[in-house]
Amino acid sequence: MTTTFSRWNCRAGRLKPGIVAVLSLLLLLLSAAGAARASHIRAGDIQARADATNPRRIFFKLTLYTDKFTVTGATNTVVQDSSFISFGDGTCTKPRLTPRNEFIGGPRVPPTQILPDTDVNFYFFEHTYPSSGEFVVSMIGENRNDLVLNITRSANVTFYISTTIRIDPALAGNRSAVLNAPAIDKGATGQVFLHNPAAFDADGDSLAFELIPSQDVPLGIPGVRADCRPVPRTANGFRSPAALGGTQVRYDGVPVGVPGAEAILVQDPRTGQITWNAPKDAGVYNIAFRVKEFRRTAFGISLIGQVIRDMQIVIQATNNLRPIIRVPNDTCVIAGTSVTGRVSATDVAGPNGDRATAMKLTAISGILPPATFVQTQTGPPLAAGRFEWRTECANIASEPYQVLFSVQDSPPTGSPLIDQKVWRITVVGPPPQNLQAAPGPNSSGNTAQLSWDRYACLTPGARILIFRKENSTTFNPSSCETGIPARLGYQQVGSVSVDTRSFLDDNAGRGLDRGKTYCYRIYVEFPLPAGGKSLASQEACLNFAGRPAVLTNVDVNRTGTTDGQIFVRWTRPVAPVVAGQPAPVRSYRLSRADGLAPVGSFTEVFRDRTNLLDTTFVDNNLNTQARQYTYRLDVVTAATGQNQPSVEASPTASSVRVAAMPNGLTRTVVVNWTYNVPWDNSARPTRVFRRPQAGGAFVEIGTAPSAATGGTYTDRDPTLRLDQTYCYYVQTEGRYAGVPYLQSLLNKSQELCVPLTSEPCAPVLTVRPINCDSLATLGLASAPLGQNPYPIAANRYENRLRWTLGSTPAGCSNGNVRYFRIFYRPTEEGALALIDSTTQLSYVQRNLPSNAGCYAVQAVDAAGRRSVLSNIVCLDNCQFFVLPNIFTPNGDNLNATFRPRLSSPVVRVRFQAFNRWGAKVFEGSQDPLINWDGGGARSESGNSATVSGGIYYYLAEVEFADFKRTKRIYKGWVEVVR
Repeated sequence: MTTTFSRWNCRAGRLKPGIVAVLSLLLLLLSAAGAARASHIRAGDIQARADATNPRRIFFKLTLYTDKFTVTGATNTVVQDSSFISFGDGTCTKPRLTPRNEFIGGPRVPPTQILPDTDVNFYFFEHTYPSSGEFVVSMIGENRNDLVLNITRSANVTFYISTTIRIDPALAGNRSAVLNAPAIDKGATGQVFLHNPAAFDADGDSLAFELIPSQDVPLGIPGVRADCRPVPRTANGFRSPAALGGTQVRYDGVPVGVPGAEAILVQDPRTGQITWNAPKDAGVYNIAFRVKEFRRTAFGISLIGQVIRDMQIVIQATNNLRPIIRVPNDTCVIAGTSVTGRVSATDVAGPNGDRATAMKLTAISGILPPATFVQTQTGPPLAAGRFEWRTECANIASEPYQVLFSVQDSPPTGSPLIDQKVWRITVVGPPPQNLQAAPGPNSSGNTAQLSWDRYACLTPGARILIFRKENSTTFNPSSCETGIPARLGYQQVGSVSVDTRSFLDDNAGRGLDRGKTYCYRIYVEFPLPAGGKSLASQEACLNFAGRPAVLTNVDVNRTGTTDGQIFVRWTRPVAPVVAGQPAPVRSYRLSRADGLAPVGSFTEVFRDRTNLLDTTFVDNNLNTQARQYTYRLDVVTAATGQNQPSVEASPTASSVRVAAMPNGLTRTVVVNWTYNVPWDNSARPTRVFRRPQAGGAFVEIGTAPSAATGGTYTDRDPTLRLDQTYCYYVQTEGRYAGVPYLQSLLNKSQELCVPLTSEPCAPVLTVRPINCDSLATLGLASAPLGQNPYPIAANRYENRLRWTLGSTPAGCSNGNVRYFRIFYRPTEEGALALIDSTTQLSYVQRNLPSNAGCYAVQAVDAAGRRSVLSNIVCLDNCQFFVLPNIFTPNGDNLNATFRPRLSSPVVRVRFQAFNRWGAKVFEGSQDPLINWDGGGARSESGNSATVSGGIYYYLAEVEFADFKRTKRIYKGWVEVVR
């Protein structure tokens, strides 16, 4: 039989000949007279796979679970006259009547019976997309099977599932999550129901799980838009099965049961395990869940696809008690070794002492095969099985592999029950072996040559990462502790491809310091998307003899814009012995760069080839007033008989730079200083010096601790006077730890002078008041909200501020004010927040939901000094609420609801309407605008869904949105005209 696809309000989906296609696509099932539209779909999902050579070509597999009907002892095949696939790009397909077990150009594949009342059907099709992007591939089937307890009239509700795919050249060959466990499962009333979809992602992507409501499409296939994109909604009357009643029972799994508490139905976002503790009523239930697929890349983690499965749960009333399964603890295993585990289960005797005659253990996972699971005991009372998996390098991944183990009993009476648990197995890379560290080929011996054995897992794209630290550290990682923890203090110094067996560490061209011990470890990082790491190697250490030259002083001797002066000092190096002779120093080279952490190149400022005993230099003609400088020393050495010199660079060191922030209001000066030096300034306090600019000597005014990069000190001397200028500098005292003769390294900053001037005066603020009486009588045309009452046309209020320059606190100044900062809070109490700034003496805040709020203003002068806040001025909302006396709910959509004609902002309204005999016909408190449409709890006759035309009396309890939440009661009458 051939099958064609007709256009259906859109372009037809193109199906290539010879491809197993959408045809029976879907939903063909069995029914007694072969009649038309049967309600039969129980569960399903759609899987996707991108073509490895053409990422826009996607292959799909649709799995549907359908009812199997038997009539008068015979099974009758029925066709389904309506099924629908949308590819999400504006194309769709609707096949003609086709037996569900026939495929275009493919073999006849009959449905598989998995339960006495259930068939599973597989449909294969493909689609080539016109462009990259994200597309929702969906299927509508008509209809669900009957008597689903948590969906209203389920036999009349369409079945909807979807899969979201991303078309991207970088995702060529990507495969969506595969859900290996059947989407039909059974449980018992009063017992914990467990289900795990046994999801597996062959690409190693991360999966996350989320319960969602089952979905349908209103009006079914005929209701789909012309662009072939269905708009699903929560299935008609859907409720979570746990919401239909029931209480929890004891359960030691996750989450732990709370006996007597309300029933719960949850899904573990990591493992996908669904737990329903515990069903109350026997029957059929449907739930759905979303499986999100996340891809790890060098740019972060991104969502690349989603699969929605709609599954069915059959709950039965039985005296049988479910068995209990036990699996090994989650584990890690090194690739190339075998992981084995014993799985066992015990039967729980029923109320009458009955036990199952046997128990069946099964395992489901994407790694089965090659992994194996063999049941060795059937019980009762104990069933057992053995799992074994010989791992390979290709199995290394950052995410664990999940193996779902289930046990099902076989009771003498009643329905069989199951228990299941997940075993998570992480495969890690083996540690690199035989790491060695030796002096490199450099003549002065300040490079390290690393080597190691050929790595066991030569995965394409994997890299070996090299880490270094000073001195040895004991580290014995557990089987799951891959890589090198940050707590150990190692720093990465390089990386090489996994097939490389050596690395030369020259410290980024600067060479390694003599006199230190350097220790190395390496590990392997595997490529994304699976990722993963190896265990770390053993440590290899190397010591360099001798002692390097180090900078000890970068001391600002003079502050100036052109005649600044910095004194630089360093130590003499102690050269190692090479070929029985010490390597002589040929010359010193001192270089300088601008800034605390220079990004440009250094400029040589000094070279000494003659007097190598002199280790000082005075750098002149600098702008030490405006700039901070950083220095580097290069020592050029060579061993006897060698022509090529070796250059050893010292760690760089900067000058100390001071900054100051005066505060005339508090009459204090905050002094800050920064540096970047190889010695430690934190062991001893930094001294702070000050003098008036007018003259006199600098005197020490205090000390403060310094940290790794600087420090701060607040000068609170009560003798400080306004309108005076004060000059500061600091002197740090540093040391090289463990070097006795380098313990008091003194370095001064530049001198900095700052004026301690008076602060700006605080402004005096006023806010234009609101005339509530005028506002309430202006009418609709001039009300703040126009013709629409609050909050339909919200954000229409405005507040107008104006201020003058004040005269407080004493000693303040208004001569140099540059702009003003505006502060606001919407409540009477609480913190003010900065909302804007202006150079004007007025400000209008517009588009407010109400007038209520408080304001303050702050002045800022040209130097950035800020005044104290002005006085705080608050405005409050008015309280008026004007209701009409007629509305016409007659279907013309004009004046169709009873609502305020004019209203200030309100929080809530409790509205009641009464007929002329005093009977309440309507009550509502959810809408602050009332919006009564003429419906009611009852009418005069007592059986109408709406009230009839006539006069009704109302009572409205209004809570306004002012600071005090004022409440008022409004009474009146309204005429309903129909």
